[in-house]
Amino acid sequence: MSGDERAGARTGRMGQLSCKQLRRGLPRASQYLLRGLLSGGALACAGLVLTALGSVAAPLPDRGLAVPAPAAMAAPAALPDVSEPIAEPVTQPVTTPQPAGQSARQTVTIPIQLPPAPDQKPVAPQLAFADWATRMSKVTSIPQRALEAYANAHAVLAASQPNCHITWVTLAGIAAVESKHGGFEGRTLEPDGRPSSPIIGIPLNGAPGVKSIADTDNGILDGDKIWDHAVGPFQFIPSTWAKWRADGNHDGITDPQNIDDASLAAANYLCADNRNMGSGDGWLRAILSYNDSLDYAQEVYGFAQTYARSAKGVT
Repeated sequence: MSGDERAGARTGRMGQLSCKQLRRGLPRASQYLLRGLLSGGALACAGLVLTALGSVAAPLPDRGLAVPAPAAMAAPAALPDVSEPIAEPVTQPVTTPQPAGQSARQTVTIPIQLPPAPDQKPVAPQLAFADWATRMSKVTSIPQRALEAYANAHAVLAASQPNCHITWVTLAGIAAVESKHGGFEGRTLEPDGRPSSPIIGIPLNGAPGVKSIADTDNGILDGDKIWDHAVGPFQFIPSTWAKWRADGNHDGITDPQNIDDASLAAANYLCADNRNMGSGDGWLRAILSYNDSLDYAQEVYGFAQTYARSAKGVT
């Protein structure tokens, strides 16, 4: 893509300074392994050269930074395998019949577990993946509510686009860099999946190092009728949200501030154009289409790999 929309939510100063400011206070991944890291699961072609976004699919939201200089970089090793998050079955109370003559007050209700009926509304992520997210939060330090959203997006894409091979650890890596999993500047994720206060980036007003992107949504998402801003935990620009919006929690609303909706929208975008994120080069191309910055890709990879390693053996 031609700019870094996500940087707008982190700081009013763009470019390399904004990345450094974001890193301040973020947990550090053990190391960045994008410098030609090769293993048994690495790519045979480690000399992948990425020049500009002409070789990548149409970008996610233009974040407003100047186009970075073309760079050559070895494709990373494929991320460690992670199992698909386990969804909890729907619990439905069933009343057992009582022998004749017994009082109705003695009726016993036994909970049984059933899959949702075909005509039943899908279960919200915070219900479907609560137990899995509780276990995974302990080993990754990712907030449970965020993990529920990433797990849901992983499961949806595994069913709808199985050849993409996107996993929750990549979504978690992106969200860690973008907004600290919705915790940017002391915010917390509420039970409904929204941050305690909206995450809104700086105006993309043509200031030094910032692209000029005039308002595209009449200020509905960012409160500014003159300039666009990146919004939400995954830092969507309003015009791109209009294209990729998703309803991850099945409430009939598409909201970029809601981490369920934003996670699913980001997953859909990353899997567009038949991308295969199960390989190092496919993964890298997808991330650079989200944000055309090698520093950004390194940071996301570092977080994603650390989360994958921490999650090994946890089911």
